Amino acid sequence: MMKLNTIVITVLLATNLVANLAWANDLPELGDVSQTVLSPLQEQAIAEQILRDVAISDDVVQDSEITAYLQALGSRLVASSPDNQLKFNFFVVQDNSINAFAMPGGVVGVHTGLILASNSESELASVLGHEIGHVTQHHLARMLASQKYDTFKNIAGIALALLVARANPQLASGALTTASAVGVQNQLDYTREHEREADRIGLQILESGGFDVRAMPAFFTTLQRGTRFAEGGAPSFLRTHPLTSERIADVANRVELMPYKQVPDSVEFQYVRAKLLANNGAVETNIQVFEQNIRERRYSNAAAEHYGLAVAYVRKNAFAQAEKEIAWLKQNAPIHPMIENLSARLQVAKNNPQLAAKQYAAALKLFPDNRALIYGYADHFLAIKQADSAIKLIKEKQNLYPDDAYFYDVLAKAYNMQNKILLSQQALGEAYYRKYNLLRAIEQMELATKAGDGDFYQKSIVEARLKELRRMQVDVKK
Repeated sequence: MMKLNTIVITVLLATNLVANLAWANDLPELGDVSQTVLSPLQEQAIAEQILRDVAISDDVVQDSEITAYLQALGSRLVASSPDNQLKFNFFVVQDNSINAFAMPGGVVGVHTGLILASNSESELASVLGHEIGHVTQHHLARMLASQKYDTFKNIAGIALALLVARANPQLASGALTTASAVGVQNQLDYTREHEREADRIGLQILESGGFDVRAMPAFFTTLQRGTRFAEGGAPSFLRTHPLTSERIADVANRVELMPYKQVPDSVEFQYVRAKLLANNGAVETNIQVFEQNIRERRYSNAAAEHYGLAVAYVRKNAFAQAEKEIAWLKQNAPIHPMIENLSARLQVAKNNPQLAAKQYAAALKLFPDNRALIYGYADHFLAIKQADSAIKLIKEKQNLYPDDAYFYDVLAKAYNMQNKILLSQQALGEAYYRKYNLLRAIEQMELATKAGDGDFYQKSIVEARLKELRRMQVDVKK
């Protein structure tokens, strides 16, 4: 499977942009959407092209609990933004650098390093608010729209080039080696006007979303101080979002005029952070850190430390120790789906399918719409070859998440176990469609129409869906 960076560079070269870049300096006036040549539909198409690569990338964290947390946090902030009708997609990049980046169409990536560097949920929210501000004000869309491209395909391609450059500026500057391509890297930094506007919008979003606005200048100051100790210069976020003392002072002055609000972190933030810490780096070192924090009571949330320690123990296959930590959590911490999911996962790891099934079923009664629990229970059924049970579970829960590609992936595998080829290919096609890969979706539907099984009703549904997908393909090419 190709890395996200490799995919993006491949797309860039395929669109023949490298030899034809001509960057202009006359950016449209900020805040005036009419000045951009990118329509909302074009921004959406760019977003879908990027999300197609995100769906198959090894660089992206494919953990439903972490992704669900970030999406929920981001959605809460978007609801308080100037353009709260715009659909946003948030994803986590497995990268220790402190970085976040936004693209046209509401695509926002956050590095694991940024989450771990955030001392509070409000600090993390402040960065997301800043990125949401860039999107709602169409800053990157304007950078793209100010260029004179022959086709929309070129605009989408350059958006992907910017994505790789924002995700990893060092890689981008090394990989895009031609003189024109280096021009992409040279245009990455937002203008001072862009940054000030994103700061202003971000603060408004932060306050309206119920977070501590003082977290923004505090985190900016932390990042600025951190550059003294960082090898190779400033954190990635500072290279793509130039941070000056003037910007920090401007944000701090704005904050002084806002009412003081002390906001506690959500337990989800604490658990997600602990999970990332437990899975990052040497497991023995992580265990020692968690154990020492618990022993010395050096934490803001005891349950999060025990949860992180349990995750690390499961990672190490130290099941007895993990069982002990989970028992502590169930006795001392409020009931939570992440604890229940970890408990069931432990039984799966211990090869105890009966107890795992019992725990998943009990947890889903408490948290019937929890996606991670549904995923875990479905995967458990597939692992023990209970295709009927997997299909029944997904059919019961699919109305909760009709656009979830993973549900269709499970159905495809389960139907394949039953040798129901038409239904398997149909489900796989629907999965690809929800991964924004229309071409592969059509290919799978075509295979479904050629399957030797299936009744008249099932074949009619597949043929009708294939016609619909082909119409979409024609519309995209227009």
